[in-house]
Amino acid sequence: MASSLRVSNAALRPSLFIPSINARLAAFGAARCYSSAKSQSLKERFAEKLPEELERVKRLRKEYGSKVVGEVTLDQVYGGARGIKSLVWEGSVLDSEEGIRFRGKTIPECQQLLPKAPGGEEPLPEGLFWLLLTGEVPTEQQVRDLSSEWAARSDVPKFIEELIDRCPSDLHPMAQFSLAVTALEHESAFAKAYAKGINKKEYWQYTFEDSMDLIAKLPTVASKIYRNVFKDGKVAPVQKDKDYGFNLANQLGYGENKDFVDLMRLYLVIHSDHEGGNVSAHTTHLVGSALSSPMLSLAAGLNGLAGPLHGLANQEVLNWLFKMKKTIGNDLSDQAITDYLWSTLNAGQVVPGYGHAVLRKTDPRYVSQREFAQRKLPDDPMFKLVSQVYKIAPKVLTEHGKTKNPYPNVDAHSGVLLQYYGLTEASYYTVLFGVSRALGVLPQLIIDRAFGAPIERPKSFSTEAYAKLVGAKL
Repeated sequence: MASSLRVSNAALRPSLFIPSINARLAAFGAARCYSSAKSQSLKERFAEKLPEELERVKRLRKEYGSKVVGEVTLDQVYGGARGIKSLVWEGSVLDSEEGIRFRGKTIPECQQLLPKAPGGEEPLPEGLFWLLLTGEVPTEQQVRDLSSEWAARSDVPKFIEELIDRCPSDLHPMAQFSLAVTALEHESAFAKAYAKGINKKEYWQYTFEDSMDLIAKLPTVASKIYRNVFKDGKVAPVQKDKDYGFNLANQLGYGENKDFVDLMRLYLVIHSDHEGGNVSAHTTHLVGSALSSPMLSLAAGLNGLAGPLHGLANQEVLNWLFKMKKTIGNDLSDQAITDYLWSTLNAGQVVPGYGHAVLRKTDPRYVSQREFAQRKLPDDPMFKLVSQVYKIAPKVLTEHGKTKNPYPNVDAHSGVLLQYYGLTEASYYTVLFGVSRALGVLPQLIIDRAFGAPIERPKSFSTEAYAKLVGAKL
């Protein structure tokens, strides 16, 4: 990797972009709807900052490369690699007590600092994407321009639409989503450039272009799946003068509800990134380290997100809440909630939406959704149920004594909000999670290629080899 850090400024100049990319950016420039004022683009800003960042990492490794950053126990090896320090992830860091910080900023700080849509209350995901890639809070103009650029790149190839149309309606929405994202490999600038032969120093530029194209197309792809499986199959076109969250809400069929549009903006921001060790983030990074395109890398991450222990958790929470509601009816007393929680635990089941591999307090992402609900739907019966569970569950789980974190995570609330606004199809929720997660994992993929990150290859041992390593006789 050290040699890959010797990137000259000339290698970072936009003049090296391939002609098709230049043409596409020219078309974007002509399509700007918010303002004709000149502002620095995201790609220009990243390229400008890159030499300094490369030098910073180079210096760190040169001076401290032999320093030990942690120890590994046998329990960690067999316990899902929990707590092992072995990944570089620039966009976010998760503290067990404080929760997630995006480039050093908490969720409340992001809600305050990131630009909002005119009349909107929640931050725009475009601003978060800029923050994750550059470490800087963008200006309103930069965010508006990024909205326009994504809208200009949003056209989905006809064969992708036909591919989705051919999927059986009972194929899980996440399987359809992963399939469509994989098929977008046909459009990959990185794959085509690599096949022709390009300098390693240019990898990040093509990765950037693919990531921007992919993100731009995800709302239409995701909405096509939703409308096919649950509605009439008709998807509204992207409105070129609107932001990303609005277009996703509108294409799903809920654009007329201002509060749902703002919920989508919040949802996309808070579900985007949660360090690099979770399954979807790590998988995207791992597959990308083999120089697979952003399309193939994200598709792999989506397949991880589809697992019951990862992205399907919000669906499981909602099912559990509905079962509770059916059992206790309108009795939301502390005793009724306590009894139901114990019945779940005594049946050998977990309380879905509670606990986290890293966090040891209430997930700030849960708190942001709770505050949204308190403003927008304080009298909703399901929100009242969620609030009562939040009041009682930590005490019960602490008494039960088998969880390190008795507090709710992000999945404990999101389904109830979506249900309230009419998006009741729980099997679809993970697709929304996938759209959001792309906004978090793709910035790191661009950074990986810019930094010349090597293919990931940790060392493995058999149980017998580990026993020998620790001096045990089996």
